[in-house]
Amino acid sequence: MGMTESKDTLLEFPCAFDIKAFGSRDTDFEQTVYTLVKAHAPELTPNDLSVRESSGGRYLSVTASINAKSKAQLDAIYQALTDSGQVLMSL
Repeated sequence: MGMTESKDTLLEFPCAFDIKAFGSRDTDFEQTVYTLVKAHAPELTPNDLSVRESSGGRYLSVTASINAKSKAQLDAIYQALTDSGQVLMSL
């Protein structure tokens, strides 16, 4: 019996989904996250991003709010963030 997408995840698509990425403040991290996520979620606009600075000011947390279409789309976004080398962690 094969796994279907609905059994593979608790999410029902399409759905609103927040992707959080953490990275160093001394790069254009916000723009990097925006570009990487937008490649897989073309409807993303700059208004869909929220940015918070870490308490020490060395890191940024960027949250991109997207309308997720599939688990494959989310997997591709997380893979792109991981592969970028600038993202320290993503949730």
